Amino acid sequence: MTDGKRFDRQNLNGAIFHDCALANAKFDDVNLAGATFINVNLKGASFRDINLADVTIGDAHIEGLTILGHDIAALIHAEMERKKAG
Repeated sequence: MTDGKRFDRQNLNGAIFHDCALANAKFDDVNLAGATFINVNLKGASFRDINLADVTIGDAHIEGLTILGHDIAALIHAEMERKKAG
């Protein structure tokens, strides 16, 4: 894996990430409120101590994406299975 970009202690309120590669990126102590991620490679990215209020993620590669140490793809898969069963 290649080293990802680092975003530390930044205010990215309302930022738009469109058609970008953020594989293995690290977001630490970042305000992403209202940010939009469209057609973004977030494979292996890590989000820690961040504001995700009103964030939109669409058409993104999220394998290995972790938020606060949680594997997001696994959480989404588990939720889909729960809805299917119930």
